[in-house]
Amino acid sequence: MATIDETRTAEGSEETPQYKVIGTRPIRHDGADKVTGRALYGADIKVKGMIYGAVLRSPHAHANIKSIDTSKAEAFPGVRAVVTSADLPEPGDKIAELGEGAVVLNHLSSNNLARTKVLYKGHAVAAVAADNLHIAQEAANLIEVEYEVLPPVLDVLKAMEDSAPVLNPDVRTEEASTGEKGDKPSNVAKHIMFEKGDLEKGFADAKYVVEREFRTSTVHQGYIEPHVATVLWNNDGQITVWTPTQGTFSVRSQMAELLHVPLARVKVVPAEIGGGFGGKISVYLAPAAAVLSRKAGVPVQIVMDRTDVLQATGPTPGSFIRIKMGADADGRLTAAEAWMAYEAGGYPGSPIGAGAMCVFSCYDIPNGRVEGYDVCVNKPRTNAYRAPGATNAAFATETVVDELCEQLGMEPVDFRLLNASKEGTRRIDGVTYPRIGLVETLEAIKNSEHYNTPLTGPNQGRGIGSGFWFNAGLKSAVTATVNSDGSVGLLEGSTDIGGSRTAIAMQFAEAIGLAAEDIKPAVVDTDSVGYTDVTGGSRVTYATGWAAYEAAQDLKRQIVSRAAELWEVDPDLVSYEDGSVIGPDKSMTFKEIAIELSLGGEPLVGRGVSNHNEPGGAFGTHLVDVEVDPDTGKVDILRYTAAQDCGTAIHPAYVEGQIQGGAVQGIGWGLNEEYWYDEDGSMRNANFLDYRIPTCYDLPMIDAIIVEVPNPGHPYGVRGVGEVPIVPPPAALEAAIHNAVGVRMYELPMSPPRVLHELLKKES
Repeated sequence: MATIDETRTAEGSEETPQYKVIGTRPIRHDGADKVTGRALYGADIKVKGMIYGAVLRSPHAHANIKSIDTSKAEAFPGVRAVVTSADLPEPGDKIAELGEGAVVLNHLSSNNLARTKVLYKGHAVAAVAADNLHIAQEAANLIEVEYEVLPPVLDVLKAMEDSAPVLNPDVRTEEASTGEKGDKPSNVAKHIMFEKGDLEKGFADAKYVVEREFRTSTVHQGYIEPHVATVLWNNDGQITVWTPTQGTFSVRSQMAELLHVPLARVKVVPAEIGGGFGGKISVYLAPAAAVLSRKAGVPVQIVMDRTDVLQATGPTPGSFIRIKMGADADGRLTAAEAWMAYEAGGYPGSPIGAGAMCVFSCYDIPNGRVEGYDVCVNKPRTNAYRAPGATNAAFATETVVDELCEQLGMEPVDFRLLNASKEGTRRIDGVTYPRIGLVETLEAIKNSEHYNTPLTGPNQGRGIGSGFWFNAGLKSAVTATVNSDGSVGLLEGSTDIGGSRTAIAMQFAEAIGLAAEDIKPAVVDTDSVGYTDVTGGSRVTYATGWAAYEAAQDLKRQIVSRAAELWEVDPDLVSYEDGSVIGPDKSMTFKEIAIELSLGGEPLVGRGVSNHNEPGGAFGTHLVDVEVDPDTGKVDILRYTAAQDCGTAIHPAYVEGQIQGGAVQGIGWGLNEEYWYDEDGSMRNANFLDYRIPTCYDLPMIDAIIVEVPNPGHPYGVRGVGEVPIVPPPAALEAAIHNAVGVRMYELPMSPPRVLHELLKKES
């Protein structure tokens, strides 16, 4: 595995500044509790008087609800409360912002407890709270629901047809460019169009043109910890929610809106989170638990089982994509066109906007058009999953690029270097890149030992793929309190799903001149820190890190002022440098001045906020070797290398872990993972035995090459890391499979049956 020292300076960029804390690998602050099992996750929360909830879910993928009779459940011994959608206020058509996309409150409320229709198998219909879980589950099964079963629509293209059953009568097709909506109900919730240059001329200038169609399957984030919510609706009207979430403030906002209570009445306490990857932003259980708690008068905890997680929470969308690209005789791209339809699930909100932004993001293309559609189907409402929308898009684009390289007789890495996006490149959606590092990732792969080691065995192939995510800024807040011994308590609002506590503490430590171990970071509830957006979009190390940097600057200003007062000198004669406050004739270290100031005067408390929006965007390039069994179609991965521009690696081990983890998830998406539905809309593989995520037995070591092209929009050059590594793997695997056995794969996953099917077609 490449280390930070081997890749500290990206070729062609300025030398990376020398830091004292940034770039080191301190032990994570939460490490001891995690490895000893003392960390408290969602299901570990126990509140005095707590009872347990169970949810009744729809057995149908599409049906009208004609009636719900809860009388038998309410009469069952040990039952304390029963709720349906009638217990939730009518939310109206207001739009709520979740941090990674907006949602109509009416849809969000109906997704929590179905009102007039169920839109996927597993859709929540009612909930029961009882003295124990077994009673709650048994009572839930006594609830009688009369359904009028409707035909489900599961295919994104069929859902777009005029004759398709309409899922939501309130949905009209919105034109993204104008905001205008169609005049009749439709499963197509949104239409997006981006254009650049003269597309017809671009294709006329091309010597080689490749056009292909692609399908990708619905895929789940695969977090190990299921969803859980514990809620107390107290007699004084205060609502407290304990939950593992990627955004405590997002949960607070959703709860206030859905329950029609003032924001100040809701406090959200974050638990440790056992994986999220974008899937733990929307609320699924907390509103039902809240109204159950209000009825029962005690705290209620609801925990999903694995089947509920897979059937009823937000996976990433399946999609249909058509890509057409042209290149001239020299290998330069002249034009590109994309037509993309993404599944939204039962309610609007697929990541089609992000997919349309990312589809051609790695290439400098003079002429282009991207058209995208957000389409409702009878599956659970989709949610974010690591670079949402980008993996689907990259699989299609990179495969077409690989075919163009084949026609041109060019090495795929050289074609990409020739056409790579650079500083100043304007994307088809209109964004012009600042300083970026795609070229550096390509050069890192080209210069790697992996790339320069030939394959030797039969049915072996090598593939390359690149990917992009734009990253996010948004709002963050940090409070830093100086203790009398010179340590600092750092309060953060960003829930920690990837080591962000330590990464943020390290940036604060670098700015204030302390060791990482002197900082005591804590992720606190919504009443204890300023507003902070969700942990998602690869924004936390960038944005909350910037807030920590600002908190350090605030503290330094205070220390200079207080030291000048203590020493009775002009503040202009005092400075703060390298962890010490320096006066005309004396100096003191941070710890010394902290001890001195603690003896008199007010406490030292620093405040830092961030609302910057220069996250820089990030690129990665992956290289993979595979061996394909021609008798079964099984694909074995022999070697895998991933190069990624992270701007500046705050904690290199975390960066490597993010790259490796994202690559593994992309491999699962590429080779095995998919929701398997029958014609009635029932998911037939709703467990981790049949829903096949990769294990250690499926994978080699993922070699991570850290490339550092500092982001000019951050004081330490940070770019988000977590999203990009899931984007290139399916495309790189497709190229490797083709080079191994000569078949092209246009549908994900490239599972053994699909690969074998193409091999048999080739032989016939």
